[in-house]
Amino acid sequence: MRFVKMHGIGNDYIYFDCLEKTIKDPASAAVRLCDRHFSVGGDGIVLILPSERADAKMRMFNADGSEGKMCGNAIRCVGKYLYERRGMAREQLKIETLSGVRTLYLHVTAGTVQSVTVDMGAPSFEPARIPTLFPAEAVGYPLTVGEKEYRVTCLSMGNPHCVVFCEDPNAVDLEKVGPLFGGLPVFPEGVNVEFVRAEKTRLAMRVWERGSGETLACGTGACAAAVAAIKMGYARTGEDIEVRLAGGNLHIMDTGSTVLLTGPAEYSFEGETALL
Repeated sequence: MRFVKMHGIGNDYIYFDCLEKTIKDPASAAVRLCDRHFSVGGDGIVLILPSERADAKMRMFNADGSEGKMCGNAIRCVGKYLYERRGMAREQLKIETLSGVRTLYLHVTAGTVQSVTVDMGAPSFEPARIPTLFPAEAVGYPLTVGEKEYRVTCLSMGNPHCVVFCEDPNAVDLEKVGPLFGGLPVFPEGVNVEFVRAEKTRLAMRVWERGSGETLACGTGACAAAVAAIKMGYARTGEDIEVRLAGGNLHIMDTGSTVLLTGPAEYSFEGETALL
């Protein structure tokens, strides 16, 4: 089956066009194909499927085979693929995800999608919706992880996020600390962890994604960091917040009713693989 490798500022996935074909065991395919030493390599795989509610449906599977609900970087790539490869030449598309239908606004020059703005929906700080087992909203909440206490802000952007503001994200031993956060009982479905330095409307961030480990970028994580920065008083609603990640920059705006994510989508290469 043919695939297209695409990325949103380094958050790379293997995309399969399943509008007319199917993959029987995508979880196993993700584990095998995402190995960066012995296979294609990637943070996960994405299936582009038919939808009865939208222009197409996106299913994503992390490198460990677990299914994710939403990915802000991956959905931009889906929009670019549908516009350029599937003849859906409209600058507004709707994509179904496990977190609901998301609207994409494609910024096109000479027939090429340069960037995409995604309406990511409204954030939620309700513990049950994230989910967390905190008794109330966790905003600057003290949480002991290992032998250290962190001040965490937890919210959902379609999947669970735990944002930690700090002086230097690069000083964090993310390979050690990330799994410790994800393994806490207070996060029954695991959690994505963002370590963030706030500089007015600019945020510098590193992210540990559940199911993938540290990635060069995370769209929902960037949204979570921006929303948390507003909640903590580092930024304001309606501002264009630039989030700097290892793979590049994303722009986030919390309008007060929804969160808008803008960033590029790029092709890496394409090929074909046998799906066992």
